[in-house]
Order: sequence, then structure tokens, then C-alpha cells
Amino acid sequence: MSGTKTSDRSSGEDAERGGPLVITEDEELLDDLLKLCAAAGATPEVAHGAPVRRDGWTAAPLVLVGSDCAARLCGVVRRPGVVLIGRDADDARVWQLAVGIGADQVVVLPDGESWLVDRIADAAEGSGPAAVTVGVIGGRGGAGASTLACALALVAARTGRRTMLVDADPLGGGLDVLLGGEKEKGLRWPAFAESRGRVAGGALAEALPCLHSLRVLSWDRGDAVTIPAPAMRAVLAAARRRGGVVVVDLPRRVDEAVVEALAQTDLGLLVVPAELRAVAAARRVASGVHMALHDLRVVARAGPGATLTDEEIARLLRLPLAGELPWEHGLPDASAGGAPPGASARGPLARFCTAFWERVLPMGSAPPPGSGKGGAL
Repeated sequence: MSGTKTSDRSSGEDAERGGPLVITEDEELLDDLLKLCAAAGATPEVAHGAPVRRDGWTAAPLVLVGSDCAARLCGVVRRPGVVLIGRDADDARVWQLAVGIGADQVVVLPDGESWLVDRIADAAEGSGPAAVTVGVIGGRGGAGASTLACALALVAARTGRRTMLVDADPLGGGLDVLLGGEKEKGLRWPAFAESRGRVAGGALAEALPCLHSLRVLSWDRGDAVTIPAPAMRAVLAAARRRGGVVVVDLPRRVDEAVVEALAQTDLGLLVVPAELRAVAAARRVASGVHMALHDLRVVARAGPGATLTDEEIARLLRLPLAGELPWEHGLPDASAGGAPPGASARGPLARFCTAFWERVLPMGSAPPPGSGKGGAL
């Protein structure tokens, strides 16, 4: 096999799998496929025709076979993930060759370029269960949604699960500040404002600050106050493809970007202080959120001056109860001292988060760090 290209990939948590195996002697087709691999962020291994090493054929996450070489590969060991690349959709011979090599798909260029880029990127990143994605929304200002979002992410990361915390509230002050990492190097939301289409999950994670064993996408100290809807869609899709857990801190308003975030959210938590005015405000928030997210649950936040029980809050809002979040004495002082929310594993906030994840995720067999195997709701 000649023309092999290799790349040195990190062995860290976000290391991606190898690129596809490309088999063709058509220089023009090879040039096109190399460009598509580059667009997908993958480094291919190139075999100029047959014979192909059996280990290379079976080990590659994806095999792209040019129609010029397909006839010589008929009868090879069948495997999933083989794509036959042709130029003429009306050429019946291409489809016959696809059957001969056991191809899953036939792609005709240039029409199939967009699909093929996505398929190459999927193969390079690996495939597995999408991240369990939880959105946290405050029923009113100061409800404690950002605090809960940070604690949920911190507790999930403690179990060894691949975790990303996304700050989708431009007016919230920045979750990196709440986690004590505002000076940590890494990209913030403005760097992704022009994102469109597909964003590589591994590249996204590596670009973000790593705080308390989780990746955090927050805001810089600039004037940007919006997230374009396409950017929200692209970034969250990339975060979910990494697997594990994604926690999103959402604003109370529902604009186009928030609708995109809710569309990729498995479960929403509406944090409501145990007082009547908070319930009245939360009802309006819930009405907007419910248009884009079916599974919305209420978290009743106890505290000084509480006048309602958790059951009363859930009944008034007509939402299922996710639980009552007890008041944690000393939490503001701990945060001011640099301790992130949920840092005390024995505190009420961390205990609430642990119990929540035990209900939502298969915590009995927590995966090793970086495995990205999340559970189903």
C-alpha cells in the first residue's frame, strides 16, 4: 500500500479516531476526496488501488472506494462502512460494483459532497450515544438556575463522565466567573458566532477552557449579547456528538437561538423559588419553553421566606416535580471565596444533583473518563 498519510493524534479525552481509507487511482477523484476529508477535519489513509492490506480494510472507520478500483475489490471481506464513489448516477455498472464490494452507499460527486463530508466527519469522530442534554431555566430572575447548572455539570464530571457546560444566557454574567475560571485560557461564545453547518466535537472541546474537569463554553467580557441561531445549532450538535453529559444554562426569554437549544435538549429544569410571585413569573416562562420542549420539570427552591411547598408549586405550574432544592447556608460565601457551586459533595446542592443524575443516568456503572457513554432518559 502506498501513498499513506498519517497524523499524530492526542491520546487525551478528545482524541479522535483515524480518518477513512481511500482507494482510487483516479488522480482527479483522489484530489476531490482529499479536499472533502480536509473539510471534515479528517486525515485519510490512501491506497492507490488493490491489493489492499486486510488489516487496513477492516480497521478503517470508513472506506471510500473509487469506481475505477471497485472491480478489483469484488469478493473482499464484507464489512460495514464502505462507500462507493462515482461520477455518473446513470451508470448502471456503478451500482453493480457496489453490490460486488458490499458497499453501504453509492455517492455520486459532486452532488453528494455535503452528505459525504458529514459521513467522513462522523467516522473520524466516532459514533456513540448522543450526550444526555439538560437545560436549566430560572422561573424568575435570581432563581438560582446558573448555580444549579454549574453544580449539575460539576457533579456529572465527578463521576468520570465527559461533561460540557454551555452558557446560553448572554446576560448572565458568565459561568466561567461563577466557576472561578474567568482568566482561564480558551475560546468563548463570540469566537463561535459565525459557526454554520458542522463543528467538530473534539476540536470544540479542545478549544474551550477546562474547569474542574469539565469543558465550559461561556462569555467573554465584551459587548456581544446574542447567539445566532445557526451557531447555537452547530455548537450544541457538536457538543452532543461527543457523548456523556451536556448542561445548558438557558435564559428566560425564548428567541430563535433558545429554540435551537431547546430542540436539542432532552430534559428541562425550571428553577422556581417557593413564593407566589415566583410561581406567577415561572408560569409565563414555562409557557414559552413548552412550545419547544415537551419534557419540562420544576425544581422547587426552598429558602428564607418560602411560602409554598414543592408539591404546591408543581401543582400550580402543572409540571412534574424534579425535586426540592434545599437552601444551602454559606453557599454565597463559598462562591465568593472561589469554590464552585456543588464543590462540597456533602452539601445540599451536590446531594440534590447526585440524586438527579442517579435517576437520569445509569450511575451504577459509570464509564471511565472520556468514554462518552451517556445513559438514556
